[in-house]
Amino acid sequence: MARVLTLQGEDFPRWYQDVVAKAELAENGPAKGQQVIRPAGFALWERMVEEVDARIKSTDTDNASFPLLIPQSYLSREAEHVEGFAPECWTVTHAGGKELEEHLVVRPTSETVIGEYMAKWVKSYRDLPLKLNQWANVMRYEMRTRLFLRSSEFLWQEGHTVHESYEDAHEFTLHILHEVYRDFMENVLALPILAGIKTVEERFAGALNTFTCEAIMRDHKALQMGTSHELGQNFAKAFGIQYLGSDGKQHHGWTTSWGTSTRMVGGLIMGHGDDAGLRVPPKLAPIQAYVMVVKDDAATVEAAEKIHAELKAAGIRSRLDKRGDVAFGRRAVDAELKGYPVRVEIGPRDLAKNEVTIARRIGEVGKTSVSIDGVSKAVAEALELGQQALFDEAQARLDSCTKEVSTLAEAIEAAQSGVAKVPWDLVGVEGEKQAAGEGITVRCLQREDGTVPDNLDEPNLVTFLARSY
Repeated sequence: MARVLTLQGEDFPRWYQDVVAKAELAENGPAKGQQVIRPAGFALWERMVEEVDARIKSTDTDNASFPLLIPQSYLSREAEHVEGFAPECWTVTHAGGKELEEHLVVRPTSETVIGEYMAKWVKSYRDLPLKLNQWANVMRYEMRTRLFLRSSEFLWQEGHTVHESYEDAHEFTLHILHEVYRDFMENVLALPILAGIKTVEERFAGALNTFTCEAIMRDHKALQMGTSHELGQNFAKAFGIQYLGSDGKQHHGWTTSWGTSTRMVGGLIMGHGDDAGLRVPPKLAPIQAYVMVVKDDAATVEAAEKIHAELKAAGIRSRLDKRGDVAFGRRAVDAELKGYPVRVEIGPRDLAKNEVTIARRIGEVGKTSVSIDGVSKAVAEALELGQQALFDEAQARLDSCTKEVSTLAEAIEAAQSGVAKVPWDLVGVEGEKQAAGEGITVRCLQREDGTVPDNLDEPNLVTFLARSY
């Protein structure tokens, strides 16, 4: 059989492009940097939205919707913010055949426009905390684009909150990092996360601190999967977000913002995919069990339909494939390419023995025969074991490619093909610049015990350096 995909070991970027195309996840749009997300890719994103949105709402955050076009004057109010995003902005200069009196920026992020309305809605300490989130599209100009990883337009969620105190805002920033993002990424995406604080060079424009979730891909490069920003009072002062305190005085609020995007789909592909294609964690998979008839005779199809219905009734996301006009081998290869965790295969011979074949894509890969009466239990067990196996494999890869070193030179060398862990004091701002010249970036800083520091001023921090997407 002809090879379906480029092998990862031969050309990882080409392998990635092959998977995106042949698993029918996305295609390039008509203009540079655009992406058309196909149903299979969008189904993955919808499951991510469902899981992340539930975690966001558990924090008593409400969803809302804000405009796509932002008056240019809004961005100009926070100087550091506009300077950071100016090179990436798309600007609308004409509408209705005339030049606009004020140009409009297509949102690269929404701190400024949401800040404008937060200032209207916050009057008293009784209005706090105000917690908002929106699921939306944003646009940022990119010279070099890659589907899901870096495109001129992408989908994301962006949360924005106002708090009465620094302590409350700080606590919420870290809660989002750990209990929303890290929990989803580790327990659903099955990707171990390096959680930490960004350097000044890498922090969000206008923020006091940026906290990040970093995942290591199968080629040992890092991918920033989500960030949570502590904005202090910078945006509150720029947009007049003030409240009357219980002390009878006016105070500026303390704000946060945080986001994840369709980049997580890219992380899923590169974090778990193998030479046969996608491997989707069962908790995320839109299709957990793929029921396939080997031959579409009436009795086999009827049995497959009953199994499909039984799996759905058991809460397993099932899809039935009863096509007899497409070769079974071709359908099986396609199912592997698309990463369905479990296939349930049934043909006339299986039916005669009152059995089905369970084919596992993840975990203990292989095929076993089980009684038709035990299909739901067998599938559920395979899904549970597969979920844990994917995480364990990814954790082992992270552990094996992370090297503790004691000098900047050793860190730069180790980060060429993996992750370097080194005391921050041995790197510093100048060392970060030197590493950047070698194509290496500081991904995040942690305390020595692996926890996330409150700020960059804490002593004895360690840093992780790697190549990145």
